[in-house]
Amino acid sequence: MLAIADLRRRLAALGANDAHVGRVLRHWVQARPLTEGRRKLEHYLPQAVREALPALMDELHGLATLVERHPGEDGSARLLVGLRDGQTVESVLLPRDGLCVSSQVGCAVGCRFCMTGKDGLLRQVTSAEIVAQVALARRERVVKKVVFMGMGEPSHNLDAVLEAIELLGTEGNIGHKQLVFSTVGDPRAFERLGAGPVKPALALSLHTTKAALRQELLPRAPRLTPRELVEAGERYARATGYPIQYQWTLLEGVNDGEDELDGIVELLRGRYGVLNMIPYNSVPELPFQRPDWDKARDIARRLHQRGVLTKLRDSAGQDVDGGCGQLRARSLDTPATMRDMRRAIPITPAG
Repeated sequence: MLAIADLRRRLAALGANDAHVGRVLRHWVQARPLTEGRRKLEHYLPQAVREALPALMDELHGLATLVERHPGEDGSARLLVGLRDGQTVESVLLPRDGLCVSSQVGCAVGCRFCMTGKDGLLRQVTSAEIVAQVALARRERVVKKVVFMGMGEPSHNLDAVLEAIELLGTEGNIGHKQLVFSTVGDPRAFERLGAGPVKPALALSLHTTKAALRQELLPRAPRLTPRELVEAGERYARATGYPIQYQWTLLEGVNDGEDELDGIVELLRGRYGVLNMIPYNSVPELPFQRPDWDKARDIARRLHQRGVLTKLRDSAGQDVDGGCGQLRARSLDTPATMRDMRRAIPITPAG
């Protein structure tokens, strides 16, 4: 499995210095043609690197390939991405030039309302495979923001995710606060996120103000209480200058009551952050329900009136039943012959 560090070593072994390596990586992660640039590659790169480059770029493009594309009416598109070993992950092209990427095949946290963790963790996604999702998306359309909110818990694959973030924030030409690291609250993430050269924005999966309910909904998350999670987020926000994004998946009859609203106000009012409230993307295999949109809008309005900056967001691609993990699950349930037929259908890039 290829990591970015392996790629750097291979280029160095061919005689590339740091500047040469940076040039090659920029062409890859920015999805730029090899012919582009002020200095032609034949006038810049060592001969051994130039000779190896076509095969190398083919290898990098093969790290993440498009299996299925499901466009949504909101301008999003859910992508089922094939990895070289036959595993698949999901990426989502978001409105306003964003991209959601996956950091694991499966997930060990086992959130009760998420399909991704239904079969547990299958394997880690390498740093190069993470970046390859961005390169693949950029061959479809512009990507200016990358959020680590797809399949997997990024803090459980921390070395690879941080290596990918560093490349995306340097050679990838993505602003540091446009790289959003999402976590259920692993203490290791708080320790390391602010230590590197690229400091991403932070999104914390809150979902409830009740410690017992959070333990039930996120059974294998670190045993941080909601208050401990918010306090850790506040420290990171003050250190970096980026407001924390608190994620709240709104579940009908579970975390949408008056007691939760009171708890949110008590916990988040005055904090340096924003509450992203996302009505649940219903999954037939799971028992949770999506609340009425008018109810969700009223909850967000009332929280805002009580001093909590709240943004009501819809999960991208609602109209294609693309909740995180669903595309992969459906592809695994589909006979191989049908999957082969779907792969054979031409996919028109988004304009």
